[in-house]
Amino acid sequence: MNRPHILLVAAAASAAALAPAWAAPASQLEASNPFAKESSLPFNYPAWDKIRNEHFAPAFAEGMRVEALEVEAIANNKAAPTFDNTIVAMERSGRLLDRVSAAFGTLSSSYTNDTIIALSRDLAPKLAAHGDAIRLNPKLYQRIKSLYDKRDSLKLDAESKYLLERYHTDFVRAGAKLSDADKVKLKDYNSQLAALQTQFAKNTLKEANASALVVDTRAELAGLSDKAIDAAAAEGKKRGLEGKFVIPVVNTSQQAGLSVLTNRATREKLLAASLARGSRGGEFDTRDIVLKIAKLRAERAVLLGYPNHAAYNLEDQTAKSTKAVNSLLAEFAKPAVNNAKKEAAEIQKVIDAEKGGFQAAAHDWGYYSDKVRAERYAFDAAQLKPYFELNRVLVDGVFFAANKEFGISFKERKDLPAYNEDVRVFDVFDTDGKQLAIFTFDPYARSNKRGGAWANAWVGQSSLLGTKPVIANNLNVAKPAADEPTLLTYDEVRTTFHEFGHALHGMFSNVKYPRFSGSRVPRDYVEFPSQVNEMWMAWPEVLSNYARHYQTGEPMPKELLDKVQASQQFNEGFRTTEYLAAALLDQAWHQLSPNQIPADVLVFEAEALKKAGVDFALVPPRYRSAYFSHTFSGGYSAGYYGYLWAEKLDADTVNWFKENGGLTRKNGDHFRKTLLSRGGTLDAMQMYRNFSGRDAKVEPLLERRGLMAK
Repeated sequence: MNRPHILLVAAAASAAALAPAWAAPASQLEASNPFAKESSLPFNYPAWDKIRNEHFAPAFAEGMRVEALEVEAIANNKAAPTFDNTIVAMERSGRLLDRVSAAFGTLSSSYTNDTIIALSRDLAPKLAAHGDAIRLNPKLYQRIKSLYDKRDSLKLDAESKYLLERYHTDFVRAGAKLSDADKVKLKDYNSQLAALQTQFAKNTLKEANASALVVDTRAELAGLSDKAIDAAAAEGKKRGLEGKFVIPVVNTSQQAGLSVLTNRATREKLLAASLARGSRGGEFDTRDIVLKIAKLRAERAVLLGYPNHAAYNLEDQTAKSTKAVNSLLAEFAKPAVNNAKKEAAEIQKVIDAEKGGFQAAAHDWGYYSDKVRAERYAFDAAQLKPYFELNRVLVDGVFFAANKEFGISFKERKDLPAYNEDVRVFDVFDTDGKQLAIFTFDPYARSNKRGGAWANAWVGQSSLLGTKPVIANNLNVAKPAADEPTLLTYDEVRTTFHEFGHALHGMFSNVKYPRFSGSRVPRDYVEFPSQVNEMWMAWPEVLSNYARHYQTGEPMPKELLDKVQASQQFNEGFRTTEYLAAALLDQAWHQLSPNQIPADVLVFEAEALKKAGVDFALVPPRYRSAYFSHTFSGGYSAGYYGYLWAEKLDADTVNWFKENGGLTRKNGDHFRKTLLSRGGTLDAMQMYRNFSGRDAKVEPLLERRGLMAK
């Protein structure tokens, strides 16, 4: 499920599913390699205590060899094509490659090392070529096409028919109908892109570590807690900078320290270090990589019959077209920037009242917006953190809400191995007491862990394969000293609920075919269930259960709780504008034709932001091009708009819950049955209509973002 190639997601074929004379090729992987067979741990949970760096290369090589043989047997089957001997057989193929890919992908993101980074670079073009060999196999495509052409007469159930249609679409979009000469060109594009995207990911991680802020004195870090300053000193010592203080940077443009550092010069240096990543020269500079990726994607799109990469990518999303995406982003851009400018004026008033003697700059926003909040709502964000202790947020917040909504329960277990001591493991039980899934939680930032937060499936659910879900959540919370609690910011609490929404999508999956398991849905739909789950973080019944002072256990005072609720739209202009700037940059890069690729990344970026009307200096993009991993190494190329697109469904769904009684089992069961359990088994927007009874309305989103006309 975690493999980059959309069709390489299933498991090894049994002989019975294919031609009678065909036998599944035997693996030649040494028995001592933990990937040689399915893990014997519950739910095929990975045997992390046995997996070593040296196991990956031979397992990948053998996994590709075995799957290639499986696919050749399917393509060359003498029997006439049937749904079982072709489509189902494909769904069963590649079990070994699936196992190693899931484990390798996890470590690459969460616990990487130089060996894994080097192997990633080596594997990227090989995996791309392997995927191409499957999707561009003419005999295999002809079998799929022959079934597709007579799909209405095959008497397939709805999920199976949709699977056949998706296979045909996937193969056509992958180039199956190209001439042999064009297939050679396509393979070259895919190989180059795989290598470049892997290099971009490596560079951004290395550059983030190299861009940490280094200061000489404690005074320069005034505003941070003593413990945080001690941690900065320890980080300096760890890096061989004895006597210095080091503040690492996170993946986004904004940095947590900007809201508390009282020294303006330090704030300026911190934001400058963040914004310069990947574009300041040196071995980790990504600008040349960005240009090459943009050009290759554009050329590949033209080869496949599309004007640009965005047009190619969006055709298979719920948005369908660049026109629809451009319209959505444009609708929000002007009012969002206007709101941000109003917020900036409020910030300037505070600066002037304090006789600061300067005009507000981007590095002042976090620090002074908290002062505006304190003045307007008589509280600041720092007052919340003592009530947001990590374990309480997880157990008494996230798990509590899930129990109220769906009736599921959780029990932590210590007997399963993990790749790092910070990973927590939970059994998840359904309403009937039977185990539903295993959930893992890796909350802390590390120098060898990529930035951001994400969910992934170590094992995907499939009734065809008899597999049950093992779903992981990853955050990047700063780890405190051993004797200190982990206190979260408001945004980190939101992220914890958000990522668990992805986990629910994976854990509730109740599908037959691996191709449709869990969150294998259009990219601009996948964020919808996770965004919906954010609503429970501030739901009074849930918030009052987990928001308790970490020292006294006292609940958050009602007056503070009321202020939290009242300030929901605070700083929304900033939040929307920084997101839109990144989403518009993503589209700007990917709506270029090959002959429009610019010569200078930063010049193009500035021009694109100005053209879109979001070039507001006080609010830089959430990601600048040179460290925009979502679009240049992740799965969001021409797809970062999807968060806003999905939020339209999310905001409408929140209204649906409120109109139907809120946090109830009846509502949760309906949401699970009609949507969360269905994976990708039918058209995503039809799935939404089945849930809500109608198409989503945009008004709830406009109201949430503070953009409704008044």
